[in-house]
Amino acid sequence: MTIGTGKEEYAIVLDFLPNGHIFDTRPSHLKSAIAQALGKNHFILLELVPKKGTYLKSMQEVYIGDGKREEIHHIFGKIPYDKLTQTAQSELEYVIADLVKKDESRFIEFFNKSGPISTRMHMLELLPGIGKKHMWEVLEQRKEKPFENFQEIRDRVKLMPDPEKMVVKRIINELKNTDKYKLFAGS
Repeated sequence: MTIGTGKEEYAIVLDFLPNGHIFDTRPSHLKSAIAQALGKNHFILLELVPKKGTYLKSMQEVYIGDGKREEIHHIFGKIPYDKLTQTAQSELEYVIADLVKKDESRFIEFFNKSGPISTRMHMLELLPGIGKKHMWEVLEQRKEKPFENFQEIRDRVKLMPDPEKMVVKRIINELKNTDKYKLFAGS
């Protein structure tokens, strides 16, 4: 079950490099501005090329879909986590936390509907902080009544770490490619 696959319509700017990458050795008149961004729905890391004369701000939402784009000329491509600037890496957790909070129902659905990956492992166990004991308790609680929000998960599952923070950490781990499973971040 991968929630985040597909094409992005909107992205959140993590960092804007008005003079291009520092390691780009071309003369300055050949360099173009670059924005490092995170896809809003599928959590895909992207490099975007803004239109000439456009200055983007960190945390700014930009349209990158197929229609007419106001700020973005084209999408340069996907980038791995380790190619993000320090600024983009430091903004990433805040941007993801904001996106998770704004689309809480999507992640609550994961807690309510996730299933086993194999006979020995459940999708819930991929969340940092959930072991077998918490997993079984979540499964028991959701049988009684589906969860409606993160607070309800915390209230009904004893000693449960913050589920919202677990989702954010999981998305970051997926962007860093720490294991082969993708629950939220599209490839």
